[in-house]
Amino acid sequence: MERLVSRRAVLTVAVVAASLLLLQPAEAGNCTARCGGISISYPFGIEAGCYRDGFNLTCDHSYRPPKLFLGDGTVEVLEISIPRGVRVNSSSIALSPAAGAPGKKANSTARYHTWSGLRRGGPFFVSPEKNKFLVLSCSNVQVLLLAEDNSTVNACATYCPPAPGKGQPFQFPLSKDCSGIGCCSAAIPKGYTSYSIQVQPPGNVSEFDADSSVYIAEEGSYNVTRLIFETVNTLPVLLDWVISNSTCGKELPGTPASGCRSSSTSCQNYTSFAYKGYRCRCSAGYQGNPYVVNGCQDIDECAHWELHSCYGTCLNMPGAFRCQCPDETNGNPFIKGGCIKNKKSSQGLNIGLVASGGSILVLLAFGAPFVTRKIKQQKAEKRKDKFFKQNHGLLFQQLVSQRADMGERMIITLAELEKATNNFDKTREVGGGGHGIVYKGILDLQVVAIKKSKIIVQREIDDFINEVAILSQINHRNVVKLIGCCLEAEVPLLAYEFISNGTLEHHLHVEGPVSLSWDDRLRIALEISTALAYLHSAASVPVYHRDIKSANILLDESLTAKVSDFGASKFIPIDQTGVTTAVQGTIGYLDPMYYYTGRLTDKSDVFSFGVLLVELLTRKRPLAYDSVDGDSLVLHFASLVTGGVLAELLDPQVMEEEDGEVQEVAALAAKCVRLNGEDRPAMREVEMTLENLRIKRKQAARDAKSRRYDDDGQFSTDDTASEGDTEEPSGEYTVEEQILLSERYPR
Repeated sequence: MERLVSRRAVLTVAVVAASLLLLQPAEAGNCTARCGGISISYPFGIEAGCYRDGFNLTCDHSYRPPKLFLGDGTVEVLEISIPRGVRVNSSSIALSPAAGAPGKKANSTARYHTWSGLRRGGPFFVSPEKNKFLVLSCSNVQVLLLAEDNSTVNACATYCPPAPGKGQPFQFPLSKDCSGIGCCSAAIPKGYTSYSIQVQPPGNVSEFDADSSVYIAEEGSYNVTRLIFETVNTLPVLLDWVISNSTCGKELPGTPASGCRSSSTSCQNYTSFAYKGYRCRCSAGYQGNPYVVNGCQDIDECAHWELHSCYGTCLNMPGAFRCQCPDETNGNPFIKGGCIKNKKSSQGLNIGLVASGGSILVLLAFGAPFVTRKIKQQKAEKRKDKFFKQNHGLLFQQLVSQRADMGERMIITLAELEKATNNFDKTREVGGGGHGIVYKGILDLQVVAIKKSKIIVQREIDDFINEVAILSQINHRNVVKLIGCCLEAEVPLLAYEFISNGTLEHHLHVEGPVSLSWDDRLRIALEISTALAYLHSAASVPVYHRDIKSANILLDESLTAKVSDFGASKFIPIDQTGVTTAVQGTIGYLDPMYYYTGRLTDKSDVFSFGVLLVELLTRKRPLAYDSVDGDSLVLHFASLVTGGVLAELLDPQVMEEEDGEVQEVAALAAKCVRLNGEDRPAMREVEMTLENLRIKRKQAARDAKSRRYDDDGQFSTDDTASEGDTEEPSGEYTVEEQILLSERYPR
């Protein structure tokens, strides 16, 4: 008993002393370091005083072997990695009616929750970059992913074709990329502590297949085939964390951050959509735990060939390494065979070394910093060269060399972009989403928008390269212009012309009864159709955009439309009418035939444009709208056009401002969203229809302005009114221009 009391007293003194000296309790050596094979290191801990606030763990010894849990034991921990994050077990989400007797349909507020074991407010939250929202089902419904604030952060829909014949078993389709046939996946663009799902239409939740499953899971941690044919109740999820909800330099004035305790460490501000704070990381050339004193240890680059690529003698240095030619040789040690033996005899060399020994020592003393700096520069250059090749830089160089009008100006260095954005200063951010951030910068005295991806996934890199390849060959007034790209970073950076007036979505869906004028909406629709007709029919190689939506239409100061975001676009060989590919696009705008079959054609863009026309006419968001019968916006719109009662759905502002052309635009939109792609018009036909409507509308406006009666009832022409009727730049043409333009397009 006395021994036990003595041990507790010693432990108490040790903890108090550690607190007074600002040492982590984990350094005292009296904290559990492992549980069930999982290593535990500060800021995590089990015993009181062994962890930072919010990082407490529970080791449950009732299991064999013991299991580790976050907090009080609700979320199982699978792995703790200081640089990567915490991997935990996530249960699948049950899909059954939320309320009422079994078999009853759920109401529109029915919600289905994931596990909610994470503490609200952090420090842990679901990593928005390393996890996927995954749905396996054949119930042909859409599943929405909702965040803590009830906002919809993504959606996923599945479809299964009917069984091949009566009496034959249905074969569940296999799709490695979960493109929608029986399985779909979506990104999680917001990091929160918990999520909910909602089935659309809400009444269909009770019709969900009994084998349906929904997960939030770490990307790459699951096998789709196994999930389909086996019952899998849990999948791993990767959590991010912040060590403090403060920011770097705020906790202790004059220090990087109080949580970063090791030397050779740095503080990194970290912001998810839900939480803000900072994390610590070891400096370049060091590895380990930055949260404990002396936790960051020097990396011996010389022990790992991939870190040094030195063909001479490698000498490890703190945070770096030195590569030199062996004795009696000189040259470039970074090149194979670059060190050449000296012609002078070793005797003469020794005499020279002795004679100049003092000078060499002086030179070494003054030259060491220069050599270290040079080595770091060489490492940086090697990384840039590695990323340049990884990002298909050689292919892009070949592309620009074939285009005299492009030249080397398309390739921008990382240093130029860092200077243009003040090293990507947060105050230069002008937009972004789950996949990247857009910065405003000055490049060669030109204002540019610089797109920087924050997701290091090969598919994202491929999307960037795809966008570069397409935009570098497109020159159209209604397509955003690519200034250049940088391939020296881990993910490519793209520089565009800066469009200062936001997106069509932003201008259309404002609060209040008044939005964009009907005249502006009609003109913008024409400009978008002109750009798409050009991409489909007049570009050197046909291009299908694949993601036409209001959020991807930028507007400049004069509200001229610019089609943007070509990451999902595809080149189509001239002799082909379509291509089979993995489904990409935005739910609500996505062509259903493309979604179900994977067959991409020009009519897929026509469908998306038709949805955009419906959005311009009704001022309603395609994804958020549900009719009283549970129909989507497109289905409800099409049924009202057929029934001739469209007025109840149209935007009142459009009804007030239109001059007889709304019915024609609505009929055109209904044609564009027909289920069968062959029944939809080509974009060239859509462009000409809208062009004719614009010409008639302008002519009617001119006639109305040019006729005025005086007080005596005499007819007169008001020349001043005609002179004042100036036109803003647009995509429309005269009748003569239409005839000439139509000859340029294949029929």
